[in-house]
Amino acid sequence: MSRLELPALGLGTSANKDPDECAESVVTALDVGYRHIDTAQMYENEAYVGAGIERSGVDRSDVILATKVHPDNLAPDDAKRTAKASLDRLGVESVEMLYVHWPISAYDAEETLAAFEELYDDGVMDHLCVSNFTPELLDDARDHLSVPIAAHQVECHPFLQQEELRRYARKHNHHLVAYSPLGRGEILSEPELVEIAARHDTTTAAVCLAWAFEQETVVPIPKATGEHIRANYEAQQIELTKADLEEIETIDREMRVIDPDGAPWR
Repeated sequence: MSRLELPALGLGTSANKDPDECAESVVTALDVGYRHIDTAQMYENEAYVGAGIERSGVDRSDVILATKVHPDNLAPDDAKRTAKASLDRLGVESVEMLYVHWPISAYDAEETLAAFEELYDDGVMDHLCVSNFTPELLDDARDHLSVPIAAHQVECHPFLQQEELRRYARKHNHHLVAYSPLGRGEILSEPELVEIAARHDTTTAAVCLAWAFEQETVVPIPKATGEHIRANYEAQQIELTKADLEEIETIDREMRVIDPDGAPWR
């Protein structure tokens, strides 16, 4: 298996359940230049994401498409059945990335990951991925797998910088895909970020993304609609200084905006 190559930025679609808005967001993103689109069974929008890809006119082979198996569907038979149902909803023959969404509920490392390897062997996915794992759970997963973990998706932003998981990703040569890289808006009024944004004549959202781009292995996937899609893409043009990055490093508060019951760090 060749290493997964990801663009610097992807489009998240969490909570975007409006059929027209979700599909149009995908169309807009692909038109702007995005080539990594992320969805999940849990988001209940796979069909809309698939419709957006088809409507966009961008060749399917140019799009890196990711979806995730719901925690309740991680028993082996359910994982295999619902992963193939995801393909049907997306209107594709396979996905580039298939994730274990959360290692909770029906997740069993040995049984779930064996089912994911079967899905890999069957061509349902090109790359096996996991989400919301701790380092210990990543170690356990790797012990049960004969194929590499290509990406690990977690919440990551200036208030939750995930240094340990970033270091783990570098060591084991996989991407750290950052969901909620803007902290769902809860961090955008932080004075240090506001000041840095003013120095660069940009927004705090752009600063958060620019910080992520500077972190080795990190690929942010902000959920966005409308004009924010292009604004997020253009954040790739911002060059933070060493002083900016050092200042942001000091504001890590290990603050989560996503922390459901049953999360493995609880």
